[in-house]
Amino acid sequence: MDRPPVPASPPKLLDRVRAAIRARHYSRRTEVAYVTWIRRYIGFHQMAHPSTLGASDISAFLTWLATTRHVSASTQNQALAALLFLYERVLQTPIGQVEHVVRAKQPLPLPVVLSRQEVVSVLAQLEGTMWIIGMLLYGAGLRLEECLTLRVKDIDFDRCQITVRRGKGQKDRATMLPATVVDRLRQHLADVRRLHAADLKDGVGQVVLPDALVRKYPHAATEWGWQFEFPAARICRDPRWGPPSRFSRA
Repeated sequence: MDRPPVPASPPKLLDRVRAAIRARHYSRRTEVAYVTWIRRYIGFHQMAHPSTLGASDISAFLTWLATTRHVSASTQNQALAALLFLYERVLQTPIGQVEHVVRAKQPLPLPVVLSRQEVVSVLAQLEGTMWIIGMLLYGAGLRLEECLTLRVKDIDFDRCQITVRRGKGQKDRATMLPATVVDRLRQHLADVRRLHAADLKDGVGQVVLPDALVRKYPHAATEWGWQFEFPAARICRDPRWGPPSRFSRA
């Protein structure tokens, strides 16, 4: 006699959070940060389930971060964003206004702008791949993560142009490729291509693709153009992010 199927247990709360974040195509860093803050929030309230807590409990946690942990204003705001995401997007519980929060002090630092000679001095201390990255940050005006997540196809040597994909605000933009970095970058990519060929030979030459492109283009993950320009030094084998592959240095 066939046994009745065992009902599947409902997913755990943090797994639901991860699923909700990935459904909205948030970055991996955002996922890690949000899950960390939600875990700390639960621990702060003696492992109580968030569904039994409310706005006043969020206020207590945020105040503790400011007064006891002395976090910065941006860190406190990130914790608040994670908790609002939990209640509004995962638990489907409107949390209302979070009041009586002791806010972390917002510093007002003066912007630091290096002189041309100071930039030259900094770049003179770099070599190899770090020099290339530094030149792209300074010469192309790239943010650090934008630079580290560039893919081979984003560089157009003929036009001396870099295409930044999904930059700040999830917007694409084009910027210049500094002439002084072209030769070194070509040599670097030749080294990366040899590394990619060795990975393919070992059966691990895939790369993570954005959104659902892996289903639309099944072979794109192993194509040269989709590889990161600045791949990590080791293979990542975390099943949460797909098959073993080299992520970017970001």
